Amino acid sequence: MKRKLQLSSAALLASMLLLSACTSNSSTNNEAATAKNDSATKKAAPVKLSFWTFNELHQKFFESMAESWNKAHPEQPVQLEATTFPYDDNHNKLLVALQSGTGAPDMADIEISKIGNYLKGDVQLAALNDIVEPEKANLVMSRLDNYAKDGKYYGIDYHVGAQVIYYNKEILDKAGVNADEIKTWDDYEKAGKQVLEKTGKPMTTVETTDQWSLWPMVVQHGSDFLDKNGNVTLGDQANLESLTYLQKLVKEKVAVIAPGGFHHAEEYYGFMNKGGAASVWMPMWYMGRFTDYMPDLKGKIIIKPMPVFKQGEKRSSGMGGTGTVITKQSKNQDVAKKFLSYAKLSKEGNIQIWSQLGFDPIRSDVWNDPALKADNKFTAYFGKNLWDVLISVKDEIAPTNIKEKTPAVSDYIKTKTIFQALNDMKDPKQVLDDAVKNIK
Repeated sequence: MKRKLQLSSAALLASMLLLSACTSNSSTNNEAATAKNDSATKKAAPVKLSFWTFNELHQKFFESMAESWNKAHPEQPVQLEATTFPYDDNHNKLLVALQSGTGAPDMADIEISKIGNYLKGDVQLAALNDIVEPEKANLVMSRLDNYAKDGKYYGIDYHVGAQVIYYNKEILDKAGVNADEIKTWDDYEKAGKQVLEKTGKPMTTVETTDQWSLWPMVVQHGSDFLDKNGNVTLGDQANLESLTYLQKLVKEKVAVIAPGGFHHAEEYYGFMNKGGAASVWMPMWYMGRFTDYMPDLKGKIIIKPMPVFKQGEKRSSGMGGTGTVITKQSKNQDVAKKFLSYAKLSKEGNIQIWSQLGFDPIRSDVWNDPALKADNKFTAYFGKNLWDVLISVKDEIAPTNIKEKTPAVSDYIKTKTIFQALNDMKDPKQVLDDAVKNIK
């Protein structure tokens, strides 16, 4: 009996020890699992990134890319807080915040003609070389050079902004003009006179309160408003010949002043939508203006390379642009850089820039991607071969010189120079000489 009692006691003790060990292991495992889950929860907490822009379409694009990022990177999600301000408010508010050292967002859009204001002195923007340089072989680097200083890249553009000319084929056909035979500006002027004679319509429209009629012509002609050192070159021969040519077209009625003064006016959209003129030259990003504001021209517009003053000159130029920057005030610069790279430098992001915005992406390796020929509102409007034009001028996209004086030069061109030459018909040389004198 005593022997049985001892055995029972020993068995009971062993059972208790085993139970204690199991309980201890279970507790340890549960604690470890809980700690692991807590750690995972902390890792998955979204990082807030604020973003300022002046274009609602840019805001929608970044919001969609944030959703896409979060699906692809659940371990590091972002919570994008995007705001669209009026153009001047966006740039003024950002400049004040950077100069005062407080109140700036993590990310912001800066339009190309304003970037010079932000690259003066001690630049308060984060250098982006660590995300740009690994992709250099795939990028049209001239577009990033516009936002660079002293070897550092501070902004990433949405598009190349390749300059093209949009022809209304219906009008050209009535006039017996073949767009493919227009190679030079002399050809263009001659065709314009034929269009005017046969149809009573002007060949084109020119702006008097913006720079998109003059600037691309000057750049393709081998010059710019500023040289590579930032000196004002408005008075040189290329500028004079370009402005004189535009004035000549207006005098001959081959061109008319754009209703509203520029190619983004509501009056202008209405004029063109009714077949008001046979062509207009603008960057590829202008395609969205056709689809959204000139629906009656669907199927009538063809896109071609720009004419040149003389054979051998480049048939396109990189026009316009908006650089997305990261401010030094951001407390989440690393995450902001990764997200910005995903949205605007990755192959997937560049395809979305085309699909959503209709912009010609800065990654040239996607220009031949089948995704760019997929059906969307742009292919439905212009046809699926519109990318053939961009590919044909890939090596002929003349770069612009964006410098600290660009904002001042741009403002003067828009408010005085072009209006005086094309509306008031003042002597182009005098107008340009006055510009150089006043800007300096």
